[in-house]
Amino acid sequence: MNTSVIEAIERQKTTNLYDASKSIPDDQVRELVRLATFSPTAFHLQNWRFIAVRSPEAKARLRAVAADQPKVTEAAVTFIVVGELAVADVMADRLAGSVAAGFMPVEMVPGWEAAAKSLYFGKPQIQRDEAIRSATFGASGLIRAAQAMGLGTTPMIGFDPVGVSREFSLSDNEVPALLVAVGYPTEANWPQKPRRPISDVLAFA
Repeated sequence: MNTSVIEAIERQKTTNLYDASKSIPDDQVRELVRLATFSPTAFHLQNWRFIAVRSPEAKARLRAVAADQPKVTEAAVTFIVVGELAVADVMADRLAGSVAAGFMPVEMVPGWEAAAKSLYFGKPQIQRDEAIRSATFGASGLIRAAQAMGLGTTPMIGFDPVGVSREFSLSDNEVPALLVAVGYPTEANWPQKPRRPISDVLAFA
């Protein structure tokens, strides 16, 4: 059992107040996203994108469509975690690395393509659901990576998706699923909030 992972999960808390004077270098931003992309996706679609909003101008534009939340501009970076609508025609490209590595037979790819097409083709709600799921998995990985680096995080759903899509030029097949602010927390933040009892949230079947 990896107790360090368990301890990290138990220490997780949401940051509300950030030290706006502290920044995060580009290489660290890249590493956060690299680690986030180890999160799972259906069919290995990897149907996500991470927009690192860092400049004062970009932060101001995002804050204007994110309920004027101070965290957007005070955190070192606020990520727009974007899910792509799930489609089968990208399957060969997304599986190319597994084929090249030698553990996935190339003959298996058309079967995966057919399964994905059967699940998603002509089903916009299921496509959108998958986009949200994948982006959420990616955001969770991003949060864990930031925590491991000693950074605070805030997942946020308080934003106008149409406004975010407009301001950051998202394509028609992209859904802004959530925002994740990342930066250095101040000492004024609350401690971790208590969780509901397991008896309230667990059922055996």
